[in-house]
Amino acid sequence: MPVDNQHNKTMTKLICCFLLLLTGCYANPDTFGKLDVAKWRSDRGGCYGIRATLIDDLKASQQAFKGVHVNDLGGILGRPDVNMISERNQKFYIYFLQKGIHCDDPKQKSMAPSVAFRVSAIGLITEVTYQRGTP
Repeated sequence: MPVDNQHNKTMTKLICCFLLLLTGCYANPDTFGKLDVAKWRSDRGGCYGIRATLIDDLKASQQAFKGVHVNDLGGILGRPDVNMISERNQKFYIYFLQKGIHCDDPKQKSMAPSVAFRVSAIGLITEVTYQRGTP
């Protein structure tokens, strides 16, 4: 049974379009709400002072984080500076907002200002809090 050459070309085009669409869905955004996440991700641990300038934008965008899956949070903000496990399989993903002792010695407990994202047992962000150090 001969295969139609035009049919093969059409199928190839459809598969390519699907793959382009699929890979485009997972690209890191440059902004999330008012927050410039590209700048945020460039300041690991808040050690370069960039995150400190983004605090107001983070606070303005914090409601948009509620309900976001934890896998997507890493894609938006980058790898957290600290992971904590709490009772009932809840987790906290903590990002430092300013330079602290953690910049020079990551093993030291830092009391620098930070933001914590509480992650539920099913992997959704349920709360965003600000504190010094870790919650």
